[in-house]
Amino acid sequence: MGGETILIVEDEAITGMGLRKSLMDLGYSVLGVVPNGEQAVQTAVERRPDLILMDIRLAGKMNGIAASKLIHDQTG
Repeated sequence: MGGETILIVEDEAITGMGLRKSLMDLGYSVLGVVPNGEQAVQTAVERRPDLILMDIRLAGKMNGIAASKLIHDQTG
């Protein structure tokens, strides 16, 4: 694989870690697994991943759809 980076946004730790391991086994570079929309926005703006795998039903104040919209608005 090239230098593409992936950010995983998943509030269920076991699911997030399993996905991370699977992607890394396939040769992808995973920036991390974050558990909520707020951290997703912050990490995406700071690290600029090539791809974000977003759970749309996140626990907390911000769901995945709202987080995706904010990320799009802030990173263009």
